[in-house]
Amino acid sequence: MTLRLQLAAAGGDLPGRATLRRWVQRALESEAEITLRFVGAAEGRRLNRQYRGRNYATNVLTFAYGGPPRVQADIVLCLPVLRREARADGRTLRAHLAHLVIHGVLHAQGYAHERDRDAARMQRRETELLAALRIADPYR
Repeated sequence: MTLRLQLAAAGGDLPGRATLRRWVQRALESEAEITLRFVGAAEGRRLNRQYRGRNYATNVLTFAYGGPPRVQADIVLCLPVLRREARADGRTLRAHLAHLVIHGVLHAQGYAHERDRDAARMQRRETELLAALRIADPYR
């Protein structure tokens, strides 16, 4: 696996590269080139508006460019949104970030959650992966 990190927002509270790599690796089902890009609210909003037609910053966006056998994707994580959501849910930033990194990596591999059956499959996989990291089920 190739992992690139891009920090375009204040990220002094982020886990180290080795931890981020471990989270990505755990969710991968094939070889991959992944970029994790940490952004502020302005960039998060711009990307969400440009690519999804929604005028607000969202927590995670996945841009997948190639599928198996070699996954290629950029995963954009909006730090102000992640911090706000973690506080509101009474979770640590670390736990919430692990969840959304895994969520983004699963999207890069074709997992989806638009249909109920697909959402249940994706949530089940996320929960399994997080449990292996000793992180509580985010859907409870």
